[in-house]
Amino acid sequence: MREFAFELSFCAALEAVHPERLVARQLGASVHGKRVIDVALVSPGPGFDERTAITADAIPPAAIEADVGVGSARYYRDAFPDRSAGWAKGAVEAAVEAGFFETERRNGRLYVRQTARYPDWFDRVVGVENKPDLGRPGDLELQLRRDVSLALFDEVWLATASHVTGAHLNRIPAAVGVWRFDPATGARETVREATPLDTDGPGVEVLEERPGRTEIRTVGADAKHRQRVRLAERAYGKGWRVAAESFPACARCEVVEHSDRGPLPGCAWKGGLVHPEVECGPDCGGYDPSDPPEVDVSGARDTHSPWVADPAGRVRKQSGLDRFR
Repeated sequence: MREFAFELSFCAALEAVHPERLVARQLGASVHGKRVIDVALVSPGPGFDERTAITADAIPPAAIEADVGVGSARYYRDAFPDRSAGWAKGAVEAAVEAGFFETERRNGRLYVRQTARYPDWFDRVVGVENKPDLGRPGDLELQLRRDVSLALFDEVWLATASHVTGAHLNRIPAAVGVWRFDPATGARETVREATPLDTDGPGVEVLEERPGRTEIRTVGADAKHRQRVRLAERAYGKGWRVAAESFPACARCEVVEHSDRGPLPGCAWKGGLVHPEVECGPDCGGYDPSDPPEVDVSGARDTHSPWVADPAGRVRKQSGLDRFR
């Protein structure tokens, strides 16, 4: 089975079993490197309702980490003292568009404040690497060793459709749990339990591995916590479904309600779920130009997960670059 279709099927099954958690895919999972985790499962924490009330979008990391509060407005350059004026204005604009900052002008100067205090809104974060065919492992062992040594996730799992042997288990870190997943039925079997990782302490990030040499960087607890917040925010804003604007403009496109979790992009010509950005378009032998289908991806996510598409307490967004003049 193609990895993309496996990933969508797996996310649909996870959300069906854990409707109280956020499921997201393809998220940055490193501090200094370029690791991308296939799937993340985020458990809400005590401030989750406060987070859903702010915005349906991901809040930019720069805004969260800026020295800006909900009280008195602050001159925008003081909020980003180590950045250029252009970068700081871009960060302010992104935060305003997300509904997390609001601005005002005083004597021709731009001031900013938070629309709401940023809450401690998530608890556990589980990372999953998908590898449907263990006969074609690629860099699987190195990827999982990176995840375990950095310990950004509370647990790390491998999801596969293959029969898992002792030889397979011996080639991956012992702390990694293993699920065998059948995308046809949605059944998930635990082959090996994951060992909890120390997310509160420092970690070691493996950047590159060559014969006789491994490049690493140590990561402090504070830096790791910031990356966990960034990952959780990205998970909140992104989710796992294919964006509505990515559905192909092709007559053979089928809207699939996979496991009642859709809409997902399918193809009558290819006979299954498809990755529109990779598999669809004029280069496809079955391409038949047409208007893209009308789908309500946000509505499906709002219905099936704790994410809130249109929070009642959302602050009206300011728009237009004229606020910076």
